[in-house]
Amino acid sequence: MPNLNKVGTALPGGLGENIAAPSLLRLRATLTAFFALDGFLFAGWVVRIPAIKQQTGASSSALGLALLGVSAGAVVTMMLTGRLCRRFGSHPTTVICAVLLSLSIALPPRTHSALALGLVLLVFGAAYGGLNVAMNSAAVDLVAALRRPVMSSFHAAFSLGGMVGAGAGGLVASHFSAASHLLGLTVAGLLVAAVAGPLLLRHPAPATRRTAVADTAPRRADARTRRLVLVFGTIALCTSYGEGAMADWSALHLKQDLHAHPGVAAAAYSLFALAMTVGRLTGTTLLERLGQTRALVGGATVAAAGLLLGALAPTTWLVLTGFAVAGLGLANSFPVAVARAGALAGPGGVATASTLGYGGMLIGPPVIGFLADWLSLPLALTTVALLAAVAALIGYASRNASAPEAA
Repeated sequence: MPNLNKVGTALPGGLGENIAAPSLLRLRATLTAFFALDGFLFAGWVVRIPAIKQQTGASSSALGLALLGVSAGAVVTMMLTGRLCRRFGSHPTTVICAVLLSLSIALPPRTHSALALGLVLLVFGAAYGGLNVAMNSAAVDLVAALRRPVMSSFHAAFSLGGMVGAGAGGLVASHFSAASHLLGLTVAGLLVAAVAGPLLLRHPAPATRRTAVADTAPRRADARTRRLVLVFGTIALCTSYGEGAMADWSALHLKQDLHAHPGVAAAAYSLFALAMTVGRLTGTTLLERLGQTRALVGGATVAAAGLLLGALAPTTWLVLTGFAVAGLGLANSFPVAVARAGALAGPGGVATASTLGYGGMLIGPPVIGFLADWLSLPLALTTVALLAAVAALIGYASRNASAPEAA
């Protein structure tokens, strides 16, 4: 049986080796551009939310309901996109969703009520969710063809794109209106799609060349495969729960519970995100040396320890250290979980794992808010460490899981 922990999905008969390496490298660079664009556009939208709130005159609660449009649109289309990828291919679906995301990001500044904003964000969320599933499906196929665990490098590009998008958004916020800024993002997104799109469309997906696998694989995933996909989706949920919690609650924890300077408190999530980016940039080397199971279990364990330190430490510098350690630990958990689900069940597996993972990012902040009111914020944040530990246990328990074709 091929060792999936080391190289991802193995291809029978050396089919992956028949594809020219330069062609695969070009495909990898093109897909990387789409991951970076996704992070860049989403971060650019996020930094203009305060301006959109002021423009629409929405209350905090009304804005919160409107923002659910992003989540609702994403979750609904993630499962649909898996079917579209199977029917039309992940490459065309990636390009179409990237164009739709670029166009839809210009719409929020055109709204003047919370209701209109929520409807527009449904479209934006649908494009965002569709792009995430399509490009991750394409990346899973490429990982299988390369026989190297490079999934983390794509997610590193997303993180870097997000950092650049947030930084650029902060710089232009005082000079340009939200409408001008987001229209500029539309132009930038369409330019990237115009350049990278044809390259992606001209390159056949590696999965289409694995005819031997396609001929022998079942048309529908069996019960065991579906269970394993749910297992890896649960790992994605447990780890992304921490990402959502850090984004919304890390700064407040430092400011409210440790009375840190506002600038130091604001740096908490930036430090977490930077550590996660570094972890993803080094993820391929780490996965090749340790294997997917050891990297996933070890990373989640390290994250649990870091998150526990960040939640309960009595000093600011220990909390910041804990958050940085957590970012390194969580960096590769989500990419590995999505890659394993995709190796098991193709685009449908990616869609399921991504939907569960996205759900974790959504439920984390409100659950922690509820627990903070009931108990305290530090105790509420310990649930992030608990779920990271659960991810480690699940990862260890599923260490022998393999794709059906590799059995």
